[in-house]
Amino acid sequence: MESGNTYWHNRALLEWQVELGVTDAILDAPVDRYQLEAAKPAPKPAPAPAAPPPVPQPDTVDAVGIARATAAGAADLGALAAAMQAFEHCEIKQGARSFVFSDGNPAARVMIVGEAPGREEDRAGKPFVGRAGQLLDRMLAAIDLDRAASDPAHAVYITNVLPWRPPSNRTPDKDEIAMMLPFLERHIALADPDVIILMGNTPCQALLGRTGITRIRGQWAEVMARPALPMFHPAYLLRNPAAKREAWADLLALKAKLRGDT
Repeated sequence: MESGNTYWHNRALLEWQVELGVTDAILDAPVDRYQLEAAKPAPKPAPAPAAPPPVPQPDTVDAVGIARATAAGAADLGALAAAMQAFEHCEIKQGARSFVFSDGNPAARVMIVGEAPGREEDRAGKPFVGRAGQLLDRMLAAIDLDRAASDPAHAVYITNVLPWRPPSNRTPDKDEIAMMLPFLERHIALADPDVIILMGNTPCQALLGRTGITRIRGQWAEVMARPALPMFHPAYLLRNPAAKREAWADLLALKAKLRGDT
């Protein structure tokens, strides 16, 4: 009888618990779930993400060093021109039509160094052939000099810092100047002029390390143990005719230097 009462009593308890919403059976003995959590093994740390593979870096080219070694190997002006024409590290070469090396008599006492070819020079393959070149010829004729003269005493030899026309006739940047400077220095050494004329800022920057042609024009300097005279570029004179007065004074200074008066 007792066992029957226990059964119905326990069943009534279960039904009551179900009505209350109990869904899981409870063990006979209590469970300390805090101890269960503490006994769990610590989670393994997530593996660190793999480092991305290194990005390959392009090999840096010492264009100035290559230019220096190439220029030093040129035994004469013809070899120098060929070496410059084959030089592949100056990007402006890709957009130029012509390689512009020089004009005039290589034996001349006077060597004129300009900036770079312009549109007309790029077409003709010669330096100073446009309006600026025509003005230069008239300036030289005023002191008995001529690029076509066979007599070195009355001849001139003309080149530029860069042998290729920069895009849109822009001014050469410092990297381009540094890259082509070894060729220019070798050009001067092979031509061996008595006097060098630096026409404009770019040759002054390349060979004197100075700019500001309006301040330094007319002031004799020294380039590779030779007297050098900074002058206005003829293109500047076309834009600023009033500066022709200073240019005439510089021409007279050149004439006096060639006579040995200074």
